[in-house]
Amino acid sequence: MKNIDSYTHVRGESVYLDDIPLQAGTLFAAAFDSPIAHGKIKSLDTTEAEKSEGVVRIFTANDIPGENQIGGIIPDEELLASTHVHFCGMPIALVIAHSEEQARAAVKKVTVEIEKLEIITDPRFAKEKGELIIPPRTFQIGDTSSAWKDCEYIFEGSTETNGQEHLYIETQGAYAVPQENGAIRIYSSTQGPTAVQRTAARVLNVAMNKIEVDTTRLGGGFGGKEDQATTWGVLCALAAYHLKKPVKYCLHRMEDMRMTGKRHPYSSDFKIGLDKNHKIIAYEATFYQNAGAAADLSPAVMERTLFHCNNSYFIPNVKATAYSCRTHLPPNTAFRGFGGPQGMFVIEAAIDKAAAALNVPASLIQQKNLLKTGDEFPYGQKAESEANECWNKTNEVFNIQQLQKEVADFNATNKLYKKGMAMMPICFGISFTKTLMNQARSLVHVYTDGSVGISTGAVEMGQGVNTKMLQVAAKIFSISPDKIKVNTTNTYRIANTSPTAASAAADLNGRATEIACAAILKRLQQAAAEELKISPDRIEIKDEWIYANGKKTEWDWKKLVLATYVKRISLSELAHYTPPGIHFDPSKEKGHPFAYHVYGTSITTVTVDCLRGVYEIDSVKVVHDFGQSMNTMVDMGQCEGGIVQGIGWMTMEEIVYDKEGKLRSNALSTYKVPDIYSVPKEITIHPLETQKENLAVFQSKAVGEPPLMYGIGAYFALRNAVKAFNPSADIAYNAPMTPEKVLMSLYTSVHDNISK
Repeated sequence: MKNIDSYTHVRGESVYLDDIPLQAGTLFAAAFDSPIAHGKIKSLDTTEAEKSEGVVRIFTANDIPGENQIGGIIPDEELLASTHVHFCGMPIALVIAHSEEQARAAVKKVTVEIEKLEIITDPRFAKEKGELIIPPRTFQIGDTSSAWKDCEYIFEGSTETNGQEHLYIETQGAYAVPQENGAIRIYSSTQGPTAVQRTAARVLNVAMNKIEVDTTRLGGGFGGKEDQATTWGVLCALAAYHLKKPVKYCLHRMEDMRMTGKRHPYSSDFKIGLDKNHKIIAYEATFYQNAGAAADLSPAVMERTLFHCNNSYFIPNVKATAYSCRTHLPPNTAFRGFGGPQGMFVIEAAIDKAAAALNVPASLIQQKNLLKTGDEFPYGQKAESEANECWNKTNEVFNIQQLQKEVADFNATNKLYKKGMAMMPICFGISFTKTLMNQARSLVHVYTDGSVGISTGAVEMGQGVNTKMLQVAAKIFSISPDKIKVNTTNTYRIANTSPTAASAAADLNGRATEIACAAILKRLQQAAAEELKISPDRIEIKDEWIYANGKKTEWDWKKLVLATYVKRISLSELAHYTPPGIHFDPSKEKGHPFAYHVYGTSITTVTVDCLRGVYEIDSVKVVHDFGQSMNTMVDMGQCEGGIVQGIGWMTMEEIVYDKEGKLRSNALSTYKVPDIYSVPKEITIHPLETQKENLAVFQSKAVGEPPLMYGIGAYFALRNAVKAFNPSADIAYNAPMTPEKVLMSLYTSVHDNISK
């Protein structure tokens, strides 16, 4: 089945925030934000701005009727700075004008005097100063302190992984429209409609039932609109609350890049010990997370780093500690993978360092230590592992040794071009790590003409979740998909939603939809049984026809729906779903936090131009654990997009802040994402065929986040190519591996390599 949005997307008819027709009298907002990363506000002068053409009003923290607070996990982030600023880009005032151009022109006339305070941008320095968002957390299994004596080889090192700009095509934005009786409807480009609703209610000091949040779809999110969309929705609501007029604000690209947080940069240390057979006996890791100026989602991101610190490997003795460090950057936030990639990079670096020192391929150590079913993760859950199956299938389909030989042969016959290859096994847990968030509701209506409407808490942002919701209903009812409509995500229809994140939206909302449809189906079967004078369990609906005792009757879907309605039987159902067996005790750091895990193995091959330092990604060959995919095209698209986004993070996407906390990579001229010329020449994805039971909807495992981790393989493939040219290169484990870093690594301690 095609993605149901394909038709309107290619015709330019899909409705995004900026496509919503404006009501008469709509006003436009623009934020005045801090030019200083940390300081005390001495004075704020809006006089000239207020005189500017078209300006209606300028709002500051003094105009907030409720709490000046938008922090979700921890209340440590003001909506509008009151006395201090904590990052460049922190909103201080909100200008409202009759046009967007007038609002932006007036912003330039606002002046502020800020007494500069110490600016911290390094997470290790923040930790030394005691600037932590939350106390540190440690996951452990076994006893590393006593295990080192059993290790034949011990290696230590450190790593750096940079941030990543979400660069969704649709920037952050919102449109707030006053309703009667003091209510406000907010059209928000958000992954978390309930977060916008809850926060707006708190800031405006009104009940949540006064705030309606509606989202049709997003032009991309990747985690950047899970929490950070809230600011813009609440700012628009604040202005609409006071002015009793609609207010809209869509950020320009450079505003968005400057004022919003990124993927968390991490600085980490590792220590790894192996026995003489290359089995990993002990592993320790310390993670310094750069949280930025406020908590945002950093505590949860840090937690998932710990959950994924051992990636796809069983290690009997593990101790992993993480610090969430407060710096003076925009609060960093969710990004596809949600801390998992940062943790997995460190264990891969540790294995790479061990392999280089032992003069063996990293793949040898990787394969020997893959998780088996029954192995215990450091957080207590037992693995239902597909790790070895994925690796073995990868070898069967792609022939690892042959690919390694081709790389070696190429390098032996080429002086100025070198190839590198790396394996990347993955293991990614599916569920929100905060247990209470693993719940969802679905409201299904069957109308008297046989058409069906579905409302869930899932937000469509290009990942095809609406298509999967529609497929669930079509399968349960056995009706044509064109009879089904998936409605906008709306907090009045579905309350108390979890954000569309953690790769869990299709599972949670799909299972809720399945339950709702099954309940209605049961009533329809009962009605048919009464009419046809047989037992309900002898009634089936197949392709919109009613079958009794296996034989087709004269009753079709529409006739049955209408007959059920005439009998005054409900054709609507609100269903609730929460996956069973999920629990986690933070006081012990043990439990069963994930519904299931997704596994996979990739082979990445690259070619480096050893004169210029530029490179190409030749191929990414993958065996991926889809479970039993319910939509191959959607899932393959998610895999391809995730792989390329992961490669971008590991290679060219370099976030640069200066020591003053100002973003220097602040435009698409200075921040590069993979384009058509830099994506892999070949991406081949082979599904691992399994029939195992899991908690996924229709056994179709989540596919949003796991494929991103295959991109880590590109980093190590590039390292291997550089080493093929310059074996003495001392390359720090510092990602991304930009062409500049490659070039410098190629000629570190090189003694006339070219002439040789």
